[in-house]
Amino acid sequence: MTNLLASLDTRDERVLLFGYSSVTNLRINSIIEARAYPVLVIPEDLDLPSSLTLHEASGKLTIIKDADFAFKIDHYLTKLGRTEVDFVVDRVFVTLPQMDLQEQIFQRCKRLRIPINTTDSPQFSTFTLLSSYNQGDFQLGVTTNGKGCKLASRLKREIVNKLPADIDLICDKIGELRRQIRIEDEVGFEIGDDDDDSVNTHKFNSLVHEFNQTQEEVKGRRNRWLSQIVEYYPLSKLATLSIEDLRFAYDKYKRDNNQEIAVSLPQKGKIALVGSGPGSVALLTLGAIQTIHQADLILADKLVPQEVLDLIPKNHGPELFIARKFPGNAERAQEELLTMGLEALQKGKFVLRLKQGDPYIFGRGGEEYNYFAEHGFEPIVIPGISSALAAPVVAGIPMTHRDVADQVLICTGTGRKGAVPNLPSFVPSRTTIFLMALHRIVELVPVLVEEKGWLPELPVAIIERASCPDQRVIRTTLARLGEAVESCGSRPPGLLVTGYACEVIHKNPSLKSWLIAEGFQYDFDNSKISVV
Repeated sequence: MTNLLASLDTRDERVLLFGYSSVTNLRINSIIEARAYPVLVIPEDLDLPSSLTLHEASGKLTIIKDADFAFKIDHYLTKLGRTEVDFVVDRVFVTLPQMDLQEQIFQRCKRLRIPINTTDSPQFSTFTLLSSYNQGDFQLGVTTNGKGCKLASRLKREIVNKLPADIDLICDKIGELRRQIRIEDEVGFEIGDDDDDSVNTHKFNSLVHEFNQTQEEVKGRRNRWLSQIVEYYPLSKLATLSIEDLRFAYDKYKRDNNQEIAVSLPQKGKIALVGSGPGSVALLTLGAIQTIHQADLILADKLVPQEVLDLIPKNHGPELFIARKFPGNAERAQEELLTMGLEALQKGKFVLRLKQGDPYIFGRGGEEYNYFAEHGFEPIVIPGISSALAAPVVAGIPMTHRDVADQVLICTGTGRKGAVPNLPSFVPSRTTIFLMALHRIVELVPVLVEEKGWLPELPVAIIERASCPDQRVIRTTLARLGEAVESCGSRPPGLLVTGYACEVIHKNPSLKSWLIAEGFQYDFDNSKISVV
């Protein structure tokens, strides 16, 4: 069962509680903390703990003891609320043992459209409370949909233990940066805009032209970058992010990158170009792990996942710098990385250029090798498992299969300076993998079908965040690909696999639009599949 989760503003609400149990104290405290006003109705002979009587004495709680309250249910529901809602209460909690009384209150609340929660009786509830955690403006809620409060509480603790200690400062920092950007860039927001970093729409990773940008493309650009920083950066880095970190690439004036660093300086440093694999730590090579622990400076791609960065030693470990490659700034950010790496090498440091996937598969590894070699530092290159090879495997797609696919092609959906690349013609026996293509898929599909002879009903699969716990696989056809991306949004990084190999294992004879598979673990215990 999937419920709609929401964070409710309950200020000044009147919340009615029938009966008392061990959880009533907690609920009353939560209601008061949420700036609502609880009213507790209990039998006349029931004794209450001192904490509740203290709340009553301070005016934060009303306690009504009534031996006949079961005959006055309608009175309490419709006479104790706020004036502006005609005295109907805003919310009801029931903690009573009598099933017939539970049902009576539930039916009356449904008619009055009052949200109701009945302890241990989900059939008499229209909402449930989450096991929650608050730290400043950060709030976390976990629910098991009635399968157990203890389990929800345990899951909450496990999640909280993985969060940065300064999660409240992170919320404050990102909120302040968004406010500053809106003011400085004079960005206006309409309903339906995709600039909120809390929501990933299909436009989140859309193409931004890097060269000759229009004024409209430039305006509001930093807000897009901030949204992607929130998506890609390690959480531990977000609390220290500043407006200056975004300002450097927004500046109208190009930096002076023409000054050569004298090659006569001592050349004692060394550099390694290392692939970090598609995402899972389990797919890292031993060579990658060793260099992570040996390096003095790590220059990491923004797509290197948090789990891999967590392997970097914390105490006296290497300095970490995340590439500031965001829409419209890839070239300048690449120059910044190369300059930082060269300066560190000339100081005798061991520089690790940590790249997502494999350095030489659409990773600019060859360009970086030549750059450092031309300046006297020949890199060590350690291969990584490319997502182009790993993603189909973890998604259940055998790229080659007898009588289905006898060849594999890996290509890009984005050419230099954002141009459409030379797309391949259709070969029925080929599995074709497109990297860096999902942000412009609506543009590419017509070219493939109308100019390159691709079949509209060809099976395809979008694989996002391959091998990570939040992996997602969307299985559809080429003709429905744009609609699927539009509906499901974007969870970068992702790639597209095309060809009949996509349905060797996962056959979908009754597919109407697309299938979605969520999550990935090597034991597959938490893998969930939903059909659209």
